[in-house]
Amino acid sequence: MNITLKNVIILITFVAFSLQGNAQNKSQTNQEEQINSFSKTKNKGKAYFFWGWNWAQYSRSDITFKGDNYNFTLNNVPAHDKQTDWDANSYLNPANMTLPQTNVRLGYYFHDNWNLSFGLDHMKYVVDQFSTVKIKGEINLQNPESPYNGNYNNDAIVLEEDFLMFEHTDGLNYVNIEIARVDNLGDYLKWNSNKIQLNITESLGVGALYPKTNTTLLDQERYDEFNVAGYGLSLKGGLNITFFNHFFVQGEFKAGYINMPNIRTTKSKSDSAKQDFFFYQRNFSIGYIFQLIK
Repeated sequence: MNITLKNVIILITFVAFSLQGNAQNKSQTNQEEQINSFSKTKNKGKAYFFWGWNWAQYSRSDITFKGDNYNFTLNNVPAHDKQTDWDANSYLNPANMTLPQTNVRLGYYFHDNWNLSFGLDHMKYVVDQFSTVKIKGEINLQNPESPYNGNYNNDAIVLEEDFLMFEHTDGLNYVNIEIARVDNLGDYLKWNSNKIQLNITESLGVGALYPKTNTTLLDQERYDEFNVAGYGLSLKGGLNITFFNHFFVQGEFKAGYINMPNIRTTKSKSDSAKQDFFFYQRNFSIGYIFQLIK
């Protein structure tokens, strides 16, 4: 049988088209298998823990002080947070976790996209010393020579230390419960990886304020003790990057409202203060997530 060059070319062409068709069918089958095998992130039954740091800002607030010999309100009082200078021992040593402004949280996923958590936002709040504010009310101390005795009606006063030093610096402790939704962007892109996940999280929180208030009021003895002072509400949104299904870093923006009607100011239980204000946080945390219940 004569095999011509023309026959060889026809045979090679036929085989080539056959192989190309098989490759296309195989590629299409593999793509279909990948799509069919895709499953969304499974978080239900997982628990997580994170530890991080916050940078806070506060709105101005009216602060009312009441005692046996005074009842007055300071209007639009400015305040700031108190950042600890960076060093590894202060920021990374668990024994010193309350030196900087710290966020700690423990949570559990009761649904693939929803978790409930308990945590502490350890902020620090410092009234701006030597600022000038308006005062309204009366002061009638037992010392008749006190320069602060008198009746006030929106008069200007300077917040000097012998009049008032007011801080929640150990700290402005917001002990709270949050319910959060977490969405892995890979679930919407039909792509999941065991090496890295990009998650968006939003949460709603409510809790109690347990500050340790450092106060010197009207030249009385300094007071600095913990006390349940009020409540807080908060909203949060953030970005979570998880590595190898276990380790994650998380950045957050958090805003909320704090109302403290029962602040201790002196050793006398008849002396108290009250204030309410808004706060804003920028947070960065490092955490670990693991399967607790299958």
